[in-house]
Amino acid sequence: MFKAWHEGFAMVDKKTIRNIRDGYLFLSPYLILVIIFLIYPIFSGLWISLHEWAILGSNKPFIGLNNYRQLFSDEVFWKSLFNTFYFVLLSTPLLVILGLLFAVMLNKEIKGRTFFRAAIFMPYLLSISVVGMLWLWLLQPRHGLVSYYLEKLPFFPQINWLGDPKYAMPSIVITTVWWTIGFNMVLFLAGLQDISKELIDASKIDGTNAFQEFWYITLPLLRRVTLFVVIMQIIRSFQIFGQVYIMTGGGPYGATRVLVQYIYENGFKYWKMGYASAMAYVLLLIIMFFTLIQLKIGEKEN
Repeated sequence: MFKAWHEGFAMVDKKTIRNIRDGYLFLSPYLILVIIFLIYPIFSGLWISLHEWAILGSNKPFIGLNNYRQLFSDEVFWKSLFNTFYFVLLSTPLLVILGLLFAVMLNKEIKGRTFFRAAIFMPYLLSISVVGMLWLWLLQPRHGLVSYYLEKLPFFPQINWLGDPKYAMPSIVITTVWWTIGFNMVLFLAGLQDISKELIDASKIDGTNAFQEFWYITLPLLRRVTLFVVIMQIIRSFQIFGQVYIMTGGGPYGATRVLVQYIYENGFKYWKMGYASAMAYVLLLIIMFFTLIQLKIGEKEN
């Protein structure tokens, strides 16, 4: 009997090992790509941030944390970080709230629903270069369509949207909202499709109005989707670069220079790869910090 059990366990072990081996063989192409394009660059970038690393030349001395210490005295870094936070604070609430409202409105049986869904989502399919050049033209002072028609309104002042430090970043936000709001709308629409219609019908029988239905039924049931959208939106907003680079180049007077642009300038314009990598890891830590806070908040609510 003992011999039979031993043989049975041996067969199970061999089968388990074979299944594990086959599983890793099937996963190996994906794992190799992850190692090459994700894991290796993460550790390589961290190693570069500890050196005075120029693109050209073989002399790359190890300087420890000096690149990170230099950040504390770099006024342009702090200004770029402030501009990035400013953009995140302006854009994230708009993109989340408007995306939710559009989804709620276009989830109802209204005429032309498919057309409006497509119209809101279509800009998201455009490349950043197309979006940037389009809005650069629209926001031109006097000759751009936005300025041309707004100036026809009584008492509306002439505004240099991209040339005035007060309006440059809000203009970038408007462009970003127009470009990416469709993606958030689709995510919320997917969440709304999972809400039971029987539950909505039961609430209407109980006499709830549209606001009560949204506040007490729809919004709580969209909690997980909302958390996901907020996290993804904050990550994307912290990584803003293309709109700024095309529309303002970081101006006027550095009012729209964001952290990713400053990283790009140090790495590929001034050839300070070590310093640029240090800033990139600071940005990574900031994104991870806010993501973890939101996940903790989501766990408490659940």
